[in-house]
Amino acid sequence: MLRQELARAREARYEALMRVVMEPLHRYLLRRADAGAVDDILAETMLVLWRRLEDVPGLGADPKIGPDDVLPWCYGVARGCLTNAHRAERRRLRLVERLTRTAPPPGPGPGEADHAELHATLGTLNTLDREVVLLWAWEGLPPRAIAEATGLTPNAVSIRLHRTKKRLASLLDRKNGAHAGHGTGEGRSNR
Repeated sequence: MLRQELARAREARYEALMRVVMEPLHRYLLRRADAGAVDDILAETMLVLWRRLEDVPGLGADPKIGPDDVLPWCYGVARGCLTNAHRAERRRLRLVERLTRTAPPPGPGPGEADHAELHATLGTLNTLDREVVLLWAWEGLPPRAIAEATGLTPNAVSIRLHRTKKRLASLLDRKNGAHAGHGTGEGRSNR
């Protein structure tokens, strides 16, 4: 019976704390994290606050909690959770980059030509340029959709796409000694 009373008292203290800190912590995280990650980071922060409820300075047995007493410490917890989230995202991005860099290009399927030179040339591009050109060429996305997928602006995508296609054509021309992808008489006329 005593255990249940202690558990209820702990829950009441936690709920009182949440009423005071939930909104300020949400605003704090909104200004520092991607909108899509805020709720996850806030949930992690609330979990840490629950686990460390006894450590929260200014949180006594009194149900009345002063925001000035508890918020600074809670901001520190939120900051730590935010740092952990950023670190995890950087690790995830490095892993994705490493996997895309080391993954062998898919071999030609039945009836497909071998594009080993093209894949080797694509491998010389930086990760973002390669992703932009592959989203355009293989997925058929327009610059606006590529911008949404990569977090760039549509204008930045168009510029990257133009420069990357030009660089690819130049690299392939050097490898082949001809204008790659163009037959004689194709392209612009001088008239």
